[in-house]
Amino acid sequence: MKIVFLGTPEFAVPILEGLYQNYEIALVVSQPNRVKKKGVFIDTPVASKAHELNLKLIQPESIKDSIDEILSIGADTLITAAYGQYLPSKLLNGFKVKVNVHGSLLPYHRGGAPIQRCLMNGDEKTGVTIMEMAKKLDGGKIYSMEEYVIKEEDNSTTLFEKLSIMGKDLLLKTLPDIYDGKNLGIPQDDSLATYSANISPEEEEIHLNRKSLDIFNQVRGLALEPGAYLKVKDIKLKVFKVSILDYKGNEAPGTVLSIKKGITLKTLDGAITLDSVLMPGKKITSGKDFSNGQKIFTLGDVILSE
Repeated sequence: MKIVFLGTPEFAVPILEGLYQNYEIALVVSQPNRVKKKGVFIDTPVASKAHELNLKLIQPESIKDSIDEILSIGADTLITAAYGQYLPSKLLNGFKVKVNVHGSLLPYHRGGAPIQRCLMNGDEKTGVTIMEMAKKLDGGKIYSMEEYVIKEEDNSTTLFEKLSIMGKDLLLKTLPDIYDGKNLGIPQDDSLATYSANISPEEEEIHLNRKSLDIFNQVRGLALEPGAYLKVKDIKLKVFKVSILDYKGNEAPGTVLSIKKGITLKTLDGAITLDSVLMPGKKITSGKDFSNGQKIFTLGDVILSE
């Protein structure tokens, strides 16, 4: 088995490492480096790991421009994990086996943000699916699947880590039978499909005229990256964790209820406290520590979203 691996974020790194320890990786393909630090583009997590493992790496702006180069490697197996680009049929048809590690229980949460949106939706469970790469978005045959019951303390960062390890182990367990033709896969029921589009910038802002549970799910679904935020006095305060309070007051949603030993805010049906926040240019701090000396929240003010 000779593998071409496609992946970009941290989710894909353990999967690449697991494959490297067991198979020949002929080529790694990752998205271009787009994040700058101190004015310099830094490697994607997969690109960084490929360099560390001394693997051949390409990072095309468009995968379409590198199809011939990829196929010239002579690999027979294509494996993807959160790569981030649509793969043309010409590329897929060049491999005996083409497998994707997807972070949901397909056919639920097809698309680019399944892990974030299962939390934002308040789902009770999620998991990973080993599936056949097909022309239809995340619509290929299912080879194997493993379920994970979501814990209250999970956020997108912890869930990415857990599902990545789960995906690595499930892929290594499933791949030999796929390659040998012993696992032919099971078609998905398209009538049950749901879609989880990438997170838009507008979805990052916290609106306090929503229910507390909806805000709780939004915050943990976006923590730590990109992070939900409250806009207060033209400052975007990142919020990484909140707690729900059973509060029955009649104040308007957005009212600042307390600024001592923490920030408490009125929601549509109760109240929340800010447990972990980040001011621009500062370090992440607890809500309690932030409340000591902060100057953006004033008791009784109403925080309104635009």
